[in-house]
Amino acid sequence: MDLWTLSDLATPWSVHVAATLRIADHIEGGHTEIGDLATVAGADRDALHRMLRHLVSKGLFEEPSPGRFALNDLARGLLGESGRLGFDLDSFGGRMAHAWGTLLSAVRTGKPAYHEHFGRDYWADLDAHPKIAADFDALMGRAGHGTPDPEVLLNPADWDSVKTVVDVGGGTGDLLAEVLRARPHVLGILVDLPRTIARSAEIFQAAGVANRVTTVGQSFFDPLPAGAGLYMLKGVLVDWPDPEAAAILKRCAEAARPSGRIVIFSQAGEGEEASPELLMLVLVGGRARTVDEFRSMGRDAGVQVTAVGRQISGRVLIECRPI
Repeated sequence: MDLWTLSDLATPWSVHVAATLRIADHIEGGHTEIGDLATVAGADRDALHRMLRHLVSKGLFEEPSPGRFALNDLARGLLGESGRLGFDLDSFGGRMAHAWGTLLSAVRTGKPAYHEHFGRDYWADLDAHPKIAADFDALMGRAGHGTPDPEVLLNPADWDSVKTVVDVGGGTGDLLAEVLRARPHVLGILVDLPRTIARSAEIFQAAGVANRVTTVGQSFFDPLPAGAGLYMLKGVLVDWPDPEAAAILKRCAEAARPSGRIVIFSQAGEGEEASPELLMLVLVGGRARTVDEFRSMGRDAGVQVTAVGRQISGRVLIECRPI
């Protein structure tokens, strides 16, 4: 591989444009000839043809005869709204794509420069665009990460002593729903912002656990519901710089005292693929952390790491107890 290949931007941008124009859906709908395809996609025929031929050369889509395109297994991944979710430039995918243009500022300063492109920081931008925020919530749930694994405690026998689970920053409740469905004796509390909590009802209803869930629309920087047996933090701490991450962990410690547990789903791990962590830097100034870094942060936040294991989708599960 040479530097030009490594730095090629043509392919990722072409994937985003194909997703935004819903090319896979149009082909699935029978619009396979380039002229017809360009018409239904609202694109220039020649420009679209050139872009699709580039994608065919990279293994995305097929061109079985000149000017006629077909789906392959890879292209079928772009079918439907859920397939396009992380790529559509008119949706959340556009936020992620354009944010990479601020990487130089982020690397120079160590702080996110999202506002340089969008005029406000990331979280304020979500507040200002409800559809983008909804897409973000969907991407953080099963649409982006599949069905959650409810086995979040390293020792399954520990579930016998857990009566209530608090999912801190749990989005629309996908993980909590699976945990409650697997354990009929457990009650659940979902904590997230009101705009996100509002989208959780259908998930709990579909899982058949709505009668065992309480939703709390608030910031996780505020005091959390106290006295539960387990507090879950999945994909939360990676979204924040160290001071804010420590503050969230401290709130969990306060609420979990004296005998509750805290489980962190960490994206830490030496040698792991680095682009998700870079994206967190660009969007929000967040970062992945090693287990040793969590131990240090935990001491400052009032928790002690008691167990570590790699079990859920390649993420490190870190169990803690309040000090």
